[in-house]
Amino acid sequence: MGAKETPAKILTLSTALDKVRKYCAYQERSQQEVRDKFYDLGLHSKEVEQGIVILIEEGFINEQRFAMSFAGGKFRMKQWGRDKIKAALRQKKVSDYCIRKALNAIPEGDYLRTLETILTKKSKELKEKNSIRKNYLLARYAMSRGFEGNLVWEVLKADPEA
Repeated sequence: MGAKETPAKILTLSTALDKVRKYCAYQERSQQEVRDKFYDLGLHSKEVEQGIVILIEEGFINEQRFAMSFAGGKFRMKQWGRDKIKAALRQKKVSDYCIRKALNAIPEGDYLRTLETILTKKSKELKEKNSIRKNYLLARYAMSRGFEGNLVWEVLKADPEA
Protein backbone atom coordinates (compact mmCIF):
# COMPACT_ATOMS: atom_id res chain seq x y z
CA MET A 1 0.00 0.00 0.00
CA GLY A 2 1.43 3.43 -1.00
CA ALA A 3 1.99 6.31 1.36
CA LYS A 4 -1.05 8.28 0.14
CA GLU A 5 -3.52 5.41 -0.15
CA THR A 6 -6.29 5.23 2.41
CA PRO A 7 -6.36 2.15 4.61
CA ALA A 8 -9.24 -0.30 4.61
CA LYS A 9 -12.19 1.07 6.59
CA ILE A 10 -12.27 0.08 10.22
CA LEU A 11 -15.68 -1.42 10.67
CA THR A 12 -16.45 -0.22 14.17
CA LEU A 13 -15.95 2.94 16.14
CA SER A 14 -14.84 0.87 19.13
CA THR A 15 -11.92 -0.63 17.17
CA ALA A 16 -10.83 2.84 16.09
CA LEU A 17 -11.25 4.14 19.65
CA ASP A 18 -8.88 1.47 20.96
CA LYS A 19 -6.21 2.54 18.46
CA VAL A 20 -6.72 6.24 19.14
CA ARG A 21 -6.67 5.73 22.93
CA LYS A 22 -3.18 4.25 22.55
CA TYR A 23 -2.24 7.14 20.26
CA CYS A 24 -3.41 9.65 22.90
CA ALA A 25 -1.83 7.77 25.81
CA TYR A 26 1.61 8.02 24.20
CA GLN A 27 1.65 11.85 24.36
CA GLU A 28 -0.73 14.80 24.62
CA ARG A 29 -2.65 15.38 21.38
CA SER A 30 -4.77 18.24 20.11
CA GLN A 31 -8.34 17.60 19.04
CA GLN A 32 -7.32 18.22 15.44
CA GLU A 33 -4.52 15.63 15.59
CA VAL A 34 -6.98 13.09 16.97
CA ARG A 35 -9.60 14.04 14.38
CA ASP A 36 -7.00 13.53 11.62
CA LYS A 37 -6.06 10.14 13.10
CA PHE A 38 -9.70 9.02 13.03
CA TYR A 39 -9.97 10.09 9.38
CA ASP A 40 -6.72 8.24 8.60
CA LEU A 41 -8.32 5.14 10.09
CA GLY A 42 -11.18 5.48 7.62
CA LEU A 43 -14.01 6.78 9.80
CA HIS A 44 -16.62 9.25 8.58
CA SER A 45 -17.30 12.66 10.10
CA LYS A 46 -20.25 11.59 12.28
CA GLU A 47 -18.23 8.71 13.78
CA VAL A 48 -15.20 10.96 14.20
CA GLU A 49 -17.17 13.53 16.21
CA GLN A 50 -18.67 10.75 18.37
CA GLY A 51 -15.16 9.44 18.99
CA ILE A 52 -13.89 12.90 19.93
CA VAL A 53 -16.72 13.35 22.46
CA ILE A 54 -16.02 9.94 24.01
CA LEU A 55 -12.28 10.65 24.30
CA ILE A 56 -12.93 14.05 25.91
CA GLU A 57 -15.29 12.45 28.44
CA GLU A 58 -12.70 9.76 29.21
CA GLY A 59 -9.97 12.38 29.66
CA PHE A 60 -7.81 11.24 26.74
CA ILE A 61 -8.18 14.64 25.06
CA ASN A 62 -7.97 17.93 26.91
CA GLU A 63 -7.20 20.94 24.75
CA GLN A 64 -6.01 23.12 27.63
CA ARG A 65 -3.72 20.40 28.97
CA PHE A 66 -2.34 19.91 25.45
CA ALA A 67 -1.71 23.64 24.97
CA MET A 68 0.07 23.95 28.34
CA SER A 69 2.24 20.92 27.63
CA PHE A 70 3.04 22.01 24.08
CA ALA A 71 3.88 25.60 25.01
CA GLY A 72 6.00 24.61 28.00
CA GLY A 73 7.90 22.00 26.03
CA LYS A 74 8.62 24.20 23.02
CA PHE A 75 9.76 27.03 25.31
CA ARG A 76 11.98 24.91 27.57
CA MET A 77 13.39 22.46 25.05
CA LYS A 78 13.52 24.40 21.78
CA GLN A 79 13.62 27.90 23.28
CA TRP A 80 10.79 29.17 21.11
CA GLY A 81 9.24 32.57 21.76
CA ARG A 82 5.56 33.27 22.33
CA ASP A 83 4.84 34.26 18.72
CA LYS A 84 6.16 31.00 17.31
CA ILE A 85 4.35 28.94 19.96
CA LYS A 86 1.11 30.81 19.27
CA ALA A 87 1.43 30.19 15.52
CA ALA A 88 2.08 26.48 16.05
CA LEU A 89 -0.91 26.12 18.38
CA ARG A 90 -3.15 27.97 15.91
CA GLN A 91 -1.97 25.60 13.19
CA LYS A 92 -3.15 22.75 15.42
CA LYS A 93 -6.52 24.54 15.70
CA VAL A 94 -6.31 25.14 19.47
CA SER A 95 -8.76 27.74 20.82
CA ASP A 96 -7.53 31.27 21.51
CA TYR A 97 -8.50 30.90 25.18
CA CYS A 98 -6.26 27.84 25.61
CA ILE A 99 -3.44 29.54 23.71
CA ARG A 100 -3.60 32.61 25.99
CA LYS A 101 -3.70 30.41 29.08
CA ALA A 102 -0.67 28.38 27.91
CA LEU A 103 1.38 31.47 27.01
CA ASN A 104 0.58 33.13 30.34
CA ALA A 105 1.93 30.03 32.12
CA ILE A 106 5.46 30.76 30.83
CA PRO A 107 7.26 32.64 33.65
CA GLU A 108 8.26 36.15 32.53
CA GLY A 109 11.66 35.96 34.23
CA ASP A 110 12.53 32.69 32.50
CA TYR A 111 11.30 34.12 29.20
CA LEU A 112 13.59 37.16 29.42
CA ARG A 113 16.56 35.06 30.56
CA THR A 114 16.04 32.72 27.61
CA LEU A 115 15.90 35.65 25.20
CA GLU A 116 19.09 37.12 26.68
CA THR A 117 20.80 33.72 26.51
CA ILE A 118 20.02 33.12 22.84
CA LEU A 119 21.05 36.69 21.96
CA THR A 120 24.36 36.32 23.81
CA LYS A 121 25.07 32.95 22.21
CA LYS A 122 24.23 34.21 18.72
CA SER A 123 26.27 37.38 19.27
CA LYS A 124 29.38 35.29 19.94
CA GLU A 125 28.80 33.39 16.68
CA LEU A 126 28.45 36.53 14.54
CA LYS A 127 31.58 37.99 12.96
CA GLU A 128 29.92 41.33 12.14
CA LYS A 129 31.94 44.38 13.31
CA ASN A 130 29.32 47.06 12.61
CA SER A 131 27.23 47.24 15.83
CA ILE A 132 24.08 48.50 14.07
CA ARG A 133 24.20 45.67 11.54
CA LYS A 134 25.02 43.17 14.30
CA ASN A 135 22.01 44.27 16.38
CA TYR A 136 19.83 44.00 13.28
CA LEU A 137 21.05 40.43 12.68
CA LEU A 138 20.51 39.53 16.35
CA ALA A 139 16.99 40.98 16.33
CA ARG A 140 16.11 39.16 13.14
CA TYR A 141 17.39 35.89 14.62
CA ALA A 142 15.44 36.30 17.89
CA MET A 143 12.25 37.22 16.02
CA SER A 144 12.66 34.15 13.80
CA ARG A 145 12.68 32.15 17.05
CA GLY A 146 9.30 33.68 17.90
CA PHE A 147 10.28 36.41 20.34
CA GLU A 148 8.34 39.67 20.13
CA GLY A 149 10.13 42.46 18.25
CA ASN A 150 9.60 45.17 20.87
CA LEU A 151 10.95 42.89 23.61
CA VAL A 152 13.97 41.93 21.50
CA TRP A 153 14.86 45.58 20.86
CA GLU A 154 14.40 46.44 24.56
CA VAL A 155 16.88 43.71 25.52
CA LEU A 156 19.33 44.77 22.79
CA LYS A 157 19.19 48.43 23.89
CA ALA A 158 19.63 47.50 27.56
CA ASP A 159 22.63 45.26 26.84
CA PRO A 160 24.50 46.37 23.71
CA GLU A 161 26.99 43.51 24.25
CA ALA A 162 24.22 40.89 23.81
